[in-house]
Amino acid sequence: MKRQWSIILAIIFAIIIAVFAVINVDSVEVDYLFGTAEWPLVLIILGSVLMGGFIIAATGVVRILTLQRRLKVAEKENAKLKNELDANKQQQEQFPQTQVEHSDQ
Repeated sequence: MKRQWSIILAIIFAIIIAVFAVINVDSVEVDYLFGTAEWPLVLIILGSVLMGGFIIAATGVVRILTLQRRLKVAEKENAKLKNELDANKQQQEQFPQTQVEHSDQ
């Protein structure tokens, strides 16, 4: 359900951006480090939105890869600890428990 709301909100946001971009069709002067150029404002708006989306997606990918790496490390540690626990249980079964009697003095 959360995923569906995310998609609906993304579609609404895309429609708002598209309407805003289409309304602003005037040409504007864009200054670069090496010169200037005339571009339609609609392209500037859409380019900025796409670049922002790309930056957010790249950040998400980096976070996912980091979490996957941490998960692999945690799974290896978990397997190691389970093996140690099994070894300790087997060792405990081999040696019968002896009760130590405490004398009251």
